[in-house]
Amino acid sequence: MTALVIAEHDNASLKGSTLNTVTAAAACGGDVHVLVAGANCGAAAEAASKIAGVSKVLVADAPHFADGLAENVAEQALAIASSYSHILAPATAYGKNILPRVAAKLDVSQVSEITKVVSPDTFERPIYAGNAIATVQSTDPVKVITVRGTGFDAAATGGSAAVETITAAADSGKSAFVSREVAKSDRPELTAAKVIVSGGRGMGSGDNFKILEPLADKLGAAMGASRAAVDAGFVPNDWQVGQTGKIVAPQLYIAVGISGAIQHLAGMKDSKTIVAINKDPEAPIFSVADYGIVGDLFELVPQLTKELG
Repeated sequence: MTALVIAEHDNASLKGSTLNTVTAAAACGGDVHVLVAGANCGAAAEAASKIAGVSKVLVADAPHFADGLAENVAEQALAIASSYSHILAPATAYGKNILPRVAAKLDVSQVSEITKVVSPDTFERPIYAGNAIATVQSTDPVKVITVRGTGFDAAATGGSAAVETITAAADSGKSAFVSREVAKSDRPELTAAKVIVSGGRGMGSGDNFKILEPLADKLGAAMGASRAAVDAGFVPNDWQVGQTGKIVAPQLYIAVGISGAIQHLAGMKDSKTIVAINKDPEAPIFSVADYGIVGDLFELVPQLTKELG
């Protein structure tokens, strides 16, 4: 029994979600191999070889893998799928784009967003916006699984896996990379941040989010938002935390002016410590908060920032 992890990377380095996925793969039992499909991706492959618990890194290096097109990476995974009992990828936009294609071609059911491995064929995954946990058993010969990173610790480094170059699957010709628009920020990436300061509809406007910036600067935090704030046009879409946004589990999550709709709670309730600031004492966010402050955020946030100084 051997598990294959499809690494998410930028050719130069691995994304943190890959480390969480390796932990889930190891819990399935047996060896863990990592597939690095990219272009000039030697640095990413070397990083994968140093992950504890990984016994082999397979490198498919070709120009048509440079931008991680799902059609091409899926074909590469399919080319070696017969050697594996489990195929896993992070439950990120990257993994969610690739693995359904793999599952369909293998004619198996995908098990999505697992948060726990009960046994090699049984997994737990959240349903109903995280209000219930389903235990799913797969009888398929190959388990195709996306992994919710917040459910697993990141694998440690210190390994020394063998690196093997494999024959690259041909370009599928079904898609082509055109361009990429990447939001640039000096702040940590939202899903990888250890501290997040999020604002909601209670902020009132996009300009009022500037009140949160000094607090985030003091804490070295990423900035987030609820869907209500994003839908209102206060902040960009890539700030959204929640069921239809980004799933996060930082060490500290500060929710400011966020009522706590079920969709938002599904995306952040696994945070280690949650602090909520809201003027409504009945706001649902207080049901998951470790510390709650009832009051006017426009007074409390500057006070909190000053105290941290």
